[in-house]
Amino acid sequence: MVQASSSARLAIVGQAPGRRVHASGVPWDDPSGRTLRAWLGIGPERFYDPTAVALVPMGFCYPGHGPSGDLPPRPECAPLWHPQLWPMLPALTLTLLVGQYSQAHYLGPTAGATLTATVEAWRRYLPHYLPLPHPSPRNRPWLRKNPWFEAEVLPELQARVRSLWP
Repeated sequence: MVQASSSARLAIVGQAPGRRVHASGVPWDDPSGRTLRAWLGIGPERFYDPTAVALVPMGFCYPGHGPSGDLPPRPECAPLWHPQLWPMLPALTLTLLVGQYSQAHYLGPTAGATLTATVEAWRRYLPHYLPLPHPSPRNRPWLRKNPWFEAEVLPELQARVRSLWP
């Protein structure tokens, strides 16, 4: 499930569609998507406008359910499809890397040893990338343990998103 247009200024690289999104056919059409839109400070109209926002998962299909939640994105999708997609998105100015899979893929050895370390070093990856934790309700304990994310990262994220569209 990809949403993109050559005029998109913001790209959101997520994991893979979950069960609900797989059933609805709409990316981020779940509680995680509602949280992500709140973090960005934009409504569904802007979020689902492909001329503004490119939604690019690491895995393009629902990977199935495992013992502790959804399985990881299928590993062949991003290396196969992302290199073909990025040249079609020349207007991108900011790419959000949501969760550890996109961060490992795009930041590689420059990423921290943990998701927390990577997100904590968010300034290092600007202006092109901004790493974020996954907005899943399962990550509420992480958010409680890391109040700096809400205090420091979210205001900067919202300011950068606001600056993309006059």
